Amino acid sequence: MSKVISIANQKGGVGKTTTAINLSYSLAVLEYKVLLIDADPQANSTSGFGIDPKNVRMGLYECLVKDENPEDCILQTLSSYLDVFPSNIDLVGAEIEMIDLPNREKLMSRVIRKVQDKYDFVIIDCSPSLGLITTNALAASDSVVIPVQCEYFALEGLGKLLNTIKIIQKSINPSLAIEGLLLTMYDSRLRLSNQVVDEVKLHFQDLVFDTIIQRNTRLSEAPSFGLPVLEHDATAKGSVNYLNLAREILQKNGMTKMANQERILG
Repeated sequence: MSKVISIANQKGGVGKTTTAINLSYSLAVLEYKVLLIDADPQANSTSGFGIDPKNVRMGLYECLVKDENPEDCILQTLSSYLDVFPSNIDLVGAEIEMIDLPNREKLMSRVIRKVQDKYDFVIIDCSPSLGLITTNALAASDSVVIPVQCEYFALEGLGKLLNTIKIIQKSINPSLAIEGLLLTMYDSRLRLSNQVVDEVKLHFQDLVFDTIIQRNTRLSEAPSFGLPVLEHDATAKGSVNYLNLAREILQKNGMTKMANQERILG
């Protein structure tokens, strides 16, 4: 059974999609089978792997609203270990159409259950909102990664997101856990970035990942090539950061694979 992780924060521009793309690919590089679900109508996780959303005939919308078979929607990427569940602009209308459907908060859970046995991880890239689709993602997840931008308004709205998570834990998904808060867009030269890091760690302590995602040109430009940063420039800081994040998540979940030679001491 795979672990389902949502990448969520209702604040836009904090690095959700960047994290979804590059964490998924890093786990795939480490030879874990991953499904990346694009649950954002902007479909940036789809285009981030060189897939044109305009050419997506069947995606998450069709599975949520029309109960299509998810296996007919999933697309392969440049890695044999990573598949993408694409999206397009049609997903904008899904929330309205889902309102009258039975068990509307658990529609995504139903979709994921049909395919999750094939994967070690299912990563969900949520939209910058706390609407019905994000609620569906959290209801279907084992845990949530919360990207927090290292800038002035970093903590703005975070309380609202945490409150939403508590509501979902109480009413829909009692097993939902916080995988961790991920500090993103960090610039060590800026005093403000360091202040935000200190403040977040002070408030949330062990909930904060040790890995910090640094502001990085290669990381920013990789999506324009339809590539994860590891394929765009494997030596970039962003590549190292996301590989470290993948390893940290594996360690947290007791899933680290060790080669036989690494088990030999001396």
